[in-house]
Formats: sequence, structure tokens, C-alpha cells
Amino acid sequence: MPDDKNYNIIYGFGYAKYIHQSQGIVQELNVFVPKEDSIKVNVLSLKNTTPNKKKLKLFYYVKMALAEDEIKSNEYIETKYSASNNLLKVKNLYEGEIENTIAFISSSEKIKSYTGDKNFFFGKGDISKPDGIKKMYLNNDSGLGEKPCSVIEIDVEIESFSEKEISFLLGAANSEMTAKDLAYKYSKVSNCNAELKEVKRHWEELLGRVKVETPVQSINIMLNGWAMYQTISSRLLGRSGYYQSGGAYGFRDQLQDALSTKFLEPEILKNQIIKHSKHQFIEGDVEHWWHEETERGIRTRFSDDLLWLPYAVIEYIEFTGDRSILDIETSYLKGSNLKDGEDEKYDKYLQSDTKESIYMHCIRAIKHALNFGENGLPKIGSGDWNDGFSEVGNKGKGESVWLGFFLYAILDKVILLGTGPKSMHIDNDKIEEVKNLLKKSLNKNGWDGRWFKRAFMDDGNVLGSMENEECRIDSIAQSWSVISDAGDNDKKFISMQSLETHLIDREIGIIKLLDPPFFKGNLEPGYIKAYMPGVRENGGQYTHEYCSCGQFLANMLEIKPK
Repeated sequence: MPDDKNYNIIYGFGYAKYIHQSQGIVQELNVFVPKEDSIKVNVLSLKNTTPNKKKLKLFYYVKMALAEDEIKSNEYIETKYSASNNLLKVKNLYEGEIENTIAFISSSEKIKSYTGDKNFFFGKGDISKPDGIKKMYLNNDSGLGEKPCSVIEIDVEIESFSEKEISFLLGAANSEMTAKDLAYKYSKVSNCNAELKEVKRHWEELLGRVKVETPVQSINIMLNGWAMYQTISSRLLGRSGYYQSGGAYGFRDQLQDALSTKFLEPEILKNQIIKHSKHQFIEGDVEHWWHEETERGIRTRFSDDLLWLPYAVIEYIEFTGDRSILDIETSYLKGSNLKDGEDEKYDKYLQSDTKESIYMHCIRAIKHALNFGENGLPKIGSGDWNDGFSEVGNKGKGESVWLGFFLYAILDKVILLGTGPKSMHIDNDKIEEVKNLLKKSLNKNGWDGRWFKRAFMDDGNVLGSMENEECRIDSIAQSWSVISDAGDNDKKFISMQSLETHLIDREIGIIKLLDPPFFKGNLEPGYIKAYMPGVRENGGQYTHEYCSCGQFLANMLEIKPK
């Protein structure tokens, strides 16, 4: 039970350890996920520091949803206990799209009793003091039709001045046989401890391939392991983050996350490129995000998503020299095109029978993006890197200055992709012509006198102009004029000076995305205006928009793996 004594927590690469001492028992809980197996392993070590034998009741409580949220799965979660396998199986009987998924709980000790009924377990108490722990046995109820939970109880005895290790397991499997095999494997504490050593070894070896030394120790701690550990474990494996924890793949998001992994293990970036190529439509556009488990995602008019594929491929080839990735064939998605006036469509998009090389995927993306407006800049559609600009160009006329710089950066290195079938071959002379025209348009129509504008709206209004009451200056248009090398030399330096003057707030230590934020002005750029001023895309320091600036910094420092 919780008390007022210290709870110490150690976070390591691949594991967390929780340490507490009460009633004469030293408690250490190691929590980790194995490299390959879909199971969360908890190894609980209990050390009796008294001369008396200790008899303990231990409960492992989990509130499972097995759906988008617990509101949708309440009353449909069924719990079944298999005594022969010491296994508590949990299944959502309603969610048909993941009907083959079985969640399970097990332990190295014999399960004495269980319940799937949250009301029974909590009673008049709560998570800190449930009534269920006062009972002789739990009620062994399935919980179907009730507010569900999953609880097991075990009893242990610890001799005086002795120690005992126990494993508690929470896993997921596609079949009962797999669930039983995993439960059996990790019911042996020796296997758990051996796997924990392997997990630690794996992370230490991977994260130790690059070492950064700066005069600031806090930056060294963050860069030497922790930033990349969070990127890989949270963003790539968990598809989770501070603001979004939905488990979905974002087409641009995870490609961006994978870009920095090239310094540790280029294969991670390569695999991510292959995965994302399978979520492109034959027309060249892509799913903005999707869930692997349900094959459902959203088709949109976002203008930048598709370009992150060739951008990532170019980065991969430039860094590794491995051009064989271009020959790998993957399929496209099939689905109906968006109708006029339809900005997005959430649907179940399936793999088509059409397969083409990664090269062709890149070319289709680039050709789809060569869609320019009256200012000679690429059309923004229902948003670009700033998703909140959902109504800047969704009527078909709005243009993005930032997207122009991003597209230029790709066209400037498209020669790395080489050539392909004549039917889809992009002529180098044509690319050079498009690139030069784009650069002229950026420096002429995109320039506002002291910095680069951000976008032209459908209604003729301009974002990122010194004449504006809101969104007078936007940072990524300035930074990408340098990253892409598309800005004229004088304009690049002037724009970065303006960024430093207007967007770097040294008092609170942030670089703002834009300023002033949208609030009550006349401009209606989209749902960005629904965010509070200074929050997320609306003028805050939103980390998604800065990851490529970190990439730029890494390139400038010429970071190379050992």
C-alpha cells in the first residue's frame, strides 16, 4: 500500500527500476520489454530484513481497453483463466478489427484468484486502497458486461533474512498458443533476468555508436543516448509522444524521427522508408497517418507529406552510398480519390496489386508536388508542415513559401535518385529549369523586405508579412531558406537576423515558431487559431517543426558514427 516513505526510480536504457522499503521489506521492481517478444516483464525482488517470516498477498492490477478507449470497450472485455497454463486471458469481444489479439496476464507464482470486475475489486475504495485486497479471495468473475479490469492475486512467503524474485507479465499475442509460450518462457525468473541483460546490452551498444562532447554537461547527457533512446523507443516503436499517444504512424512524423537514426544504424531509416512507401497511393499522394492494426488511415490534401519520402531516400543514399534501396519494390494503396471540396477521408485502405520500385515511388511523389500557383510557389492544399494551416489553401489557390524551400532542397539533390523508366523519367534539364524558376519566385514573390513570407492564402491574404497583425514572421521559412540554400545570400542573412530579433525569446529560453500568434485578428488560417496563443503550432516551440533543424545541426557538425 502507498505510504509516505521514499519511492526511488531509476530510468535506464531499456528498463526502469522502482525501489521502496516498508514494513521490513526492501522492494525492487524492474520493468522492461524484451527485444523481440510482445510482453511487458515486471521482476519484483522482495528482501525480508526482519527475523520473522513474512506472508504477503500480491495483486497485479491492469485496466485494459483493447480498443480506441475504455468507453468503447466497457462491458465487452472478457476475462478467462486457464489453470493449466497459469494464464489470465483478456479479449475484447466487440472490436472485430483486432479480434485475433489476445492480451494476457501471468506470473512466475501460481495465481490464487482473479477478477475482471472493477466494481468488485474497488468496492467503495479506489486504486490506492481497493476493497478487493481485504477479501479472502477475488471472485473469479469474467467481468463481461461490467466495468472491466484484470487483476490477479498470488500469495508468497519469505523466510527471515531471505529474498524472493517474482515475475508479473502483461503481454499480447495473435493466438492462444503464442500467449501460452510467452507466459511459460517468462514465468521463469532466470529467463527474465537473462533477457533484461540482453536488452541493456542492446541499447548500450546501439546508443554508444555516436559520442558528442560539448562544453555543456547537460547537453552531453541528453545527446549521448537519451535523445536517440526516446526517439527510437517512444516515437518509432511506441508511436507516442507528449501530445499524441495514439499509436499511429504519421507519414512525415516517423520518417523525420528515423532520419537521425542514420548516425547509429542506417538500417532503421531504410526499414522506415520501405514501410512508408507502402502507404502511398498510385497518384503519388500518401496517407497522412494510419494504424497498422486496423489498416485504417486518413487520405488528405496535405502538401508536404509525400515529399518526405524522396527527402528521406536522398538523405539515406547521400549518407550510406547504398543505391540498392531504389530497386526495392513495394505496393501502393488503393482507394477512391478525394472529391472536390473534400479535404480528407478516413477509411480502410488496402494494398493494391501494383508494385513499383522505391525510385518510382519517389518520382510519383515529386511529380505530384510540382503543382504551382500564380506566385510560382507550390500549392499548400489543406496544410503543409504546419498542420494547423488547414484553411490557408484548401480552396485550391493558396501557396506555401516554406514548401517551396523544402521542394527546392529535394530538386537540388534529385540527381542522387538517378534515372528510371522513360515513362516516369524526370529530365535533368527540366528539373534544373523548374528549380531555377522556383528559386526566383521564392526570392521575388516570397520576400517581404526583411524576411521571407510564410504563405499566400486562397483569399489573397499573406501570412508572415510585416504588415500583419498576427503571424508577422514565421521561423521555418527563414531557417529553410538557409537549409535549402535557395535564398539569395543577402536575404538569407537578413532573414536569420530577423528571426533572431523577433522569434528568439532569451528570457524564457525558446525559439518561437511564429509571432505574434493567432488570436482575435481577421486572418482565418484554419484550426491553428483554435489553439491558445503561444501553444503548439500557434507560436509555441513545437518540437516536430524543429527536428530537421537538429538534422541541419548534425550535418554542420559533421557527426559520423564510429
